[in-house]
Amino acid sequence: MHDMLAHEESALINFRHYTRDPQEHGFRWVDIKQLRFSAESVDDRGLLTALIGHEQFRDDYAGGGVLPDGPRHGPYWLRLITPALYEPIGEEKAVQILQGWLDPLWSVPTELEADLQREVFARLAAADDIYYLGELGDEAIHDWGRVHDYFHEFVLIDRSAGRITLIVAADD
Repeated sequence: MHDMLAHEESALINFRHYTRDPQEHGFRWVDIKQLRFSAESVDDRGLLTALIGHEQFRDDYAGGGVLPDGPRHGPYWLRLITPALYEPIGEEKAVQILQGWLDPLWSVPTELEADLQREVFARLAAADDIYYLGELGDEAIHDWGRVHDYFHEFVLIDRSAGRITLIVAADD
């Protein structure tokens, strides 16, 4: 089923490139993966199933990149992630989660703010549906999965563009 999705492009917003002091929010980043699907594709659950089965989903987000046969996704064992774990949320809730993660007391550098607006917040606004992967619990954490202090994952479905976007915002 993963062949219904075609990887289009990926982007990484590494906060380290926007700050003079790498200790100040320098270990935060946002990874964006875009995949195309055909207009006649299945419902959202089918798209989530295809995404979980796609090789681009096999990324531990810890420096190794995508491993086509990898057993991990972020801090979790891949085999334990199912479409049912994704909670449908609205744009307002997604923005609230991300703004809380960004730290309301931090003055976000102008260039970083512009890149986040273009690459993340504009995509949230354009999405027909937004899904959020909540905490899966200790049993789902893989053998070295605690390298991330925070791990926020959103799946955006934009049917008019025929695009599914995986956004991961994390600290390590």
